[in-house]
Amino acid sequence: MTGLASLASSLAQSPDVTGKLSINFSCSQLGLTRKSIGFPGDDAAAIQDGNGWQLIAMEGFMNEFVKAEPWFAGWCAVMVNLSDILAMGGRATGLTNAIWAPDENCAKKILQGMREASATYGVPILGGHTNLKTDRPQLAATIFGRAQKLITSFRASPGEILIAAIDQRGSYVGKSKNFASFLDADPEQLQEDNQILPTLAENELLTAGKDISQGGIIGTSIMLAECSGVGIEINPLSLKYPEDNLEKWMTAFPSFGFLLSVRRENVPAVLSAFHNRNINACEVGKIVEGSSVQLIEKDDRHLVWNHSTNPYLGL
Repeated sequence: MTGLASLASSLAQSPDVTGKLSINFSCSQLGLTRKSIGFPGDDAAAIQDGNGWQLIAMEGFMNEFVKAEPWFAGWCAVMVNLSDILAMGGRATGLTNAIWAPDENCAKKILQGMREASATYGVPILGGHTNLKTDRPQLAATIFGRAQKLITSFRASPGEILIAAIDQRGSYVGKSKNFASFLDADPEQLQEDNQILPTLAENELLTAGKDISQGGIIGTSIMLAECSGVGIEINPLSLKYPEDNLEKWMTAFPSFGFLLSVRRENVPAVLSAFHNRNINACEVGKIVEGSSVQLIEKDDRHLVWNHSTNPYLGL
């Protein structure tokens, strides 16, 4: 087995990738399809409102994570939700939360993380639900936003270029696959960086895109491919990554990372928008006919996932 074949096989079996199959179950139980209101399968629900779009996204966190990293869980409640709004070409307008904890001391660390992230990113917390008499800490948050022009997962077309834009000015958090680029960043820098995607959308330079979430570059590619009904070819040699660990990077969860489908003539402008902000962005592959997500190096190619024979989101 070649190195590329081994990588493809390992990625297909990664828990970070297969964990997304739970979405398939929920979509089936709720009767959701790609024709349902709000574009199920996108990073945020989008509801047309006049000449623009209302956006809604939410995130819940594993109890073990909230217990072990209460401040970071609170921060992520803002940051992760905000990324979903940005991925849709939107700007966040506000956030609500739901917190459960056994006492005030436990809840204080979670809320402190949320409050600091709210101030850093400029996203107001509007209120929510609080219960301080439970046996364990739990956290969920919902974010609201608006988009003038929508970035969606459903419009990638064969012949377009796949761009990965990821802020690599940071490091992994502990032994996890969470890559944080916000820890030493100036709030003004972060807020200005967050204008890139809405501005590109409003200038109609992007065809489709997704936030790189749990499952990393490869899992997000599978979701993008299934939503748009296309195949994707990724060249791992085109990726820049930290710690000399390609497989880890392809399943990593960056705090600022997006996959974008771009027409060839718009690639220079899109790359420049990120490079001008010192954010790494590069061509990593292309959109093709079919339903396969493959790794390629010259004439060597290996299948990671076929969403036609093995639905990922089930839409």
